[in-house]
Amino acid sequence: MRGCACQPWGMGDPNAWYYCLTHQTAEKGVGCRGGDRMGPYPDEATARRALELARRRTEDEDEADRKWKES
Repeated sequence: MRGCACQPWGMGDPNAWYYCLTHQTAEKGVGCRGGDRMGPYPDEATARRALELARRRTEDEDEADRKWKES
């Protein structure tokens, strides 16, 4: 976390990857506070795609809601 004003919070799996919403980057292990992170993810590549994955899940759930309301 070079150049980061955040203090490490000591929470999270030290071997897992997270996506930091503040810095818009993947972080491994202890990092910014949990409220500013998404995850954990199994690897860095998946953590980097966190916003894309969340957007896709939201779209899928919205579609499921529409189908449910129509039935």
